[in-house]
Amino acid sequence: MPLLLTILADTHLPKRARHLPGEVWDAVEASDVVVHAGDWTELPLLDELEDRSRRLIACYGNNDGGELRSRLPLVARAELDGVRLAVVHETGQKQGREARMASLYPDVDVLVFGHSHIPWDTRATTGLRLLNPGSPTDRRRQPHCTFMTATIDAGHLDVDLRRLPPR
Repeated sequence: MPLLLTILADTHLPKRARHLPGEVWDAVEASDVVVHAGDWTELPLLDELEDRSRRLIACYGNNDGGELRSRLPLVARAELDGVRLAVVHETGQKQGREARMASLYPDVDVLVFGHSHIPWDTRATTGLRLLNPGSPTDRRRQPHCTFMTATIDAGHLDVDLRRLPPR
């Protein structure tokens, strides 16, 4: 049976929004695993995602203070149905990102990251897949707020970028 994932980053609650959009919560509640690549900014969302998720894999970001950093790692890792996953907030500039991350994470199949608020789905020459879900609450210069959903089935990952309607 496939694993269903919801992939988030850069939620910035309550600074960029008071709460996550309903579509995100619907995806969270339908998922087997929720992945969050940092920049929560305050603790209540972490508590709520832990309560409402079957499994949460998450790291802290550059805007996350001491309480979040005491509960979350800089890099989170998990193996999901044969897919080796790492989650980190920052990966540096976009130029050379794939090669840089492939050398830093040689034992990973998928690297989920955040920070830029720009959706990203590419592969390094090594096969490492890099995913950034964008932000469900702060689109910055992007046309839409976004997040990702995915399925993992027998070691194969399928990803969908989900665009949220304007608020």
